[in-house]
Amino acid sequence: MDFHCHLDLYPGAREVHREAAHRNEFTWLVTTSPKAFAATSRALPAAPSVLISPGLHPEIAHERAAELGMLLEQMASVKAVGEVGLDGSPRFRPHYEVQRRIFRAVVARSAELGGRTLSIHSRRAVRDVLADLDAHRGYGTAVLHWFSGSNLELKAAKELGCWFSIGPAMFESASGRTLSAAMPHDRVVPESDGPFAQMGGRPVMPWSAPETAQRLSEVWNLPVGAVADLLANNGANLRRTMGV
Repeated sequence: MDFHCHLDLYPGAREVHREAAHRNEFTWLVTTSPKAFAATSRALPAAPSVLISPGLHPEIAHERAAELGMLLEQMASVKAVGEVGLDGSPRFRPHYEVQRRIFRAVVARSAELGGRTLSIHSRRAVRDVLADLDAHRGYGTAVLHWFSGSNLELKAAKELGCWFSIGPAMFESASGRTLSAAMPHDRVVPESDGPFAQMGGRPVMPWSAPETAQRLSEVWNLPVGAVADLLANNGANLRRTMGV
């Protein structure tokens, strides 16, 4: 399983898509813009195990703000949305108000539609992400992708009922290992974040869940098999919530 993957952006995307559809029980292909969602939906063949969702990545929100209306329309016919969110890092902070306007609109639209599952980017912006979610309690389910906030922010996210998608590259940093160790065992699912996430100079592939289980077993102090079973059960539970 892979709950956050930019499958359309890998070199040789068609072949990677074909392999993921064959190897994975489920792959969530998140897109970076509404136009990218439309193009990817046309370019890649439909596969029952691959979910393609519309999104508007905060790193390009200022460039694609005019596509917000398209995204809100697309959301009516999908069960999941991503990648969306906020990025408060120095490079993107100048466009933060545009990001915030877009994310608030997405969360409000999710509530209006009866709830959606959101794959959320929250780098240096966890407090505002959680505030916007809390303001629209009917938004559905939040999956915080590659969470990198503080321990206090992690605690707040857990209390709000958020899920967490993590991949093997997250364990490359001490902070990533510490945060992973503190995540609720019943609300963690695997992701790759490929091809952006890399290890050893190569993109993490969509079938990296066994490696995530291995790394989690070390910080959770549990047998690898037990962690693999937990991730499988969690994935099944989240998919039932998503309706896919």
